[in-house]
Amino acid sequence: MIYTTSLTGSILLFVVRIIQIYNILILARVFASWIIRNPYNRLYHFLLTITEPLLGQIRRILPPMMGLDFSPIIAFFILNLLTKLISSLI
Repeated sequence: MIYTTSLTGSILLFVVRIIQIYNILILARVFASWIIRNPYNRLYHFLLTITEPLLGQIRRILPPMMGLDFSPIIAFFILNLLTKLISSLI
């Protein structure tokens, strides 16, 4: 029984770490969008490919307002809530 609980805790901790890495990738995409002007840049294309599935879904619900895209902020909020929920289960 202890082994199962330990395994479950390890898996949940791994999921929390993946969410934290995804947060960093979203932040990197935001900064890259300010710095990189070439849309064909390999780093920017990688960040776009990795983060767009979540940000695109958020953008469908809350489109950019007055030219400002709030989807990264909403994504940070959702991912932090998810992290806290999972951490409470550990």
